[in-house]
Amino acid sequence: MQLPYYMWYEATHALLGPARALAGSTKLFYNNPVNPMAHSPFGRSISAACEMFERATRRYGKPEFNFKDITSDGQTVAIIEEVVWTQPFCNLLHFRKQGVKKTTPQPKVLIVAPMSGHYATLLRGTVEAFLPNHDVYITDWTDARTVPLGQGRFDLDDYIDYVIAMAQLLGPDVHLMAVCQPAVPVIAAIARMEAEGDPSTPYSMTLMGGPIDTRESPTKVNQLAQDRGIEWFKQNCIVKVPLPNPGFMREVYPGFLQLSGFMAMNIDRHIEAHGEMFNHLVHGDGDSADKHIDFYDEYMAVMDLNAEFYLQTVDTVFVRHALPKGEMMHRDKPVDLKAIRRCALMTVEGERDDISGVGQTQAAHTLCVNIPEERRVHWMQPKVGHYGVFNGSRFRNEIAPRIAAFMAASAEQPAKSVKGKASLKVVGA
Repeated sequence: MQLPYYMWYEATHALLGPARALAGSTKLFYNNPVNPMAHSPFGRSISAACEMFERATRRYGKPEFNFKDITSDGQTVAIIEEVVWTQPFCNLLHFRKQGVKKTTPQPKVLIVAPMSGHYATLLRGTVEAFLPNHDVYITDWTDARTVPLGQGRFDLDDYIDYVIAMAQLLGPDVHLMAVCQPAVPVIAAIARMEAEGDPSTPYSMTLMGGPIDTRESPTKVNQLAQDRGIEWFKQNCIVKVPLPNPGFMREVYPGFLQLSGFMAMNIDRHIEAHGEMFNHLVHGDGDSADKHIDFYDEYMAVMDLNAEFYLQTVDTVFVRHALPKGEMMHRDKPVDLKAIRRCALMTVEGERDDISGVGQTQAAHTLCVNIPEERRVHWMQPKVGHYGVFNGSRFRNEIAPRIAAFMAASAEQPAKSVKGKASLKVVGA
């Protein structure tokens, strides 16, 4: 039976509209510099409370990357964001450097963003780290509630098809980078391409904090799937999109439900962060408040997932463990990781990752038995959680340089691929 909570979610959002408007006008009143109360603790507290209420009840829209220019190869160049490939559930974005005079070749990198509730802009820091010295592309997945029913279905097999099509579009000299959820469909796509002898097989794949084998160090997320089973998810997580959305009547896993689950895992941390933001606003610490606002503007912006994709992913990856057991299929053909021979493999994990436990991503090395040892790299980043695997200072300073070195090495002849670069083989303590 379809649960009506999506309808109630939409109705509640609409009903809170007048209250949000009142909070906004009240905030303006107490922020007005000609109002004497704006400079008092009482006025600042009222203004801060109004802002917190408005943010708590707001629907966060899709964020933008907003890259204007970067320094590349010693020169400042403009970044032009363009769509180079499109399908109903995904656009492939290219961050083209306008007018750059290349003195050295820049490797092509396709970042496969997770389709797990957040938009691709969650990887803004990942993109930014590679933009100066790489030709960067990223998957921009579409919010399922905006896709009309007439556009058809989308499941895990379609996801793998999309990855293969994008790899073929960009050619064999591309490096794939999968962050979290897409680790499984990306490695499956590479396996199918290698099994078919596809000449467009990428130089390398980098899997970051991905659930290759969730039997290793299972987390709360993994345990929930095991305890509940796929039928529970069908009955409790899948709803039809209500009006007035373009995807009316499409079955989805709502983004707000996914967000609720993520926040519940660390609810104390989120409550504390919002309490700190309130205090920053009251005391006029704009810089600290802005950092909080920037993070939560991104974190709270969520998208719906097509039901077929969500359920097939939960069943294949988290319930049946089909990939590590050698039972995963794509379009009735086996996903045989032993077929991967040419594509180099790097895995990255975070020591404190509570989404993809330690060992879950590294398991890819055990399964890809025919990749030459010299074309493998594993890196365990100390003192970071899931988010820190692909964002933040440790990612920029410690992880990204290692990935860049791995990609450069993997593009050379196999005999030279990573020999002489043994430092990349070090596993973080």
